[in-house]
Amino acid sequence: MIEEKLEAAGIKLPTPPTPAGAYIPVVRTGNLLYISGQIPMEDGTVVFTGKVSDNNMETAQKSARMCAINILAQIKRETGSLDRVSRIVRLSGFVNSVPEFSQQPKVINSASDLIFEIFGEKGKHSRIAVGVASLPLDSMTEIDAIIEISD
Repeated sequence: MIEEKLEAAGIKLPTPPTPAGAYIPVVRTGNLLYISGQIPMEDGTVVFTGKVSDNNMETAQKSARMCAINILAQIKRETGSLDRVSRIVRLSGFVNSVPEFSQQPKVINSASDLIFEIFGEKGKHSRIAVGVASLPLDSMTEIDAIIEISD
């Protein structure tokens, strides 16, 4: 069912990115998945890089959406099916922004909006959206997640 929603939205899940450091992409404990920070990576390349400002917010929103898609790809790899998601608990969004930029929530909203669109009520989550001085590989955004799954 969730896969059909993705298809209808024109979203094809990529092969999940591999870690860029000494960690694993997903930790499962009980019915919770802790998804490590996902950056806007596609086919091994960071697609959206650089500092976010008022001049490139739309691009930054695309970056955050791609991070959310990579989160979905990690969930599917770990569980075999997105239909096992019973709740999106939390998203933590980081925006590589210039010091005067203060619209981080608007950037991360594109990730939240996608999650709501795909999962409906189960997609309502808690969230943070913060500006940071830099991110790995100069990515514009990074988002991690806590996901509850069913057995």
